[in-house]
Amino acid sequence: MATAKKAASKTAAAKKAPAAKKADQAGAEGKRSPNAAFMKEMKPSAQLAAVIGDKPMPRTEVTKKVWDYIKANKLQDESNKRMINADAKLKEIFKKPQVSMFEMTKLINEHLK
Repeated sequence: MATAKKAASKTAAAKKAPAAKKADQAGAEGKRSPNAAFMKEMKPSAQLAAVIGDKPMPRTEVTKKVWDYIKANKLQDESNKRMINADAKLKEIFKKPQVSMFEMTKLINEHLK
């Protein structure tokens, strides 16, 4: 006759407090400092100034204003929202009729000094 084995009793492991994340630590120290290269004001070229204005502004603000222009004029491709259909003003900047949103940033940076 075989004897039944007794199941080993399991003890609950003591739960550790979750480790603090880096974001929590940064919040305790203060706000993150912005990257100076992105915040440096740059002057747009004449072609880009026709779209966003000729005032010097940071690259982040330039990108926001270009997106505002694209959305106001409904230039995003309906079937693929990542593609931008250029109108006459944007064709001068992009040099082609359609660009992806990722390529757009690269092409805009060529028009900033």
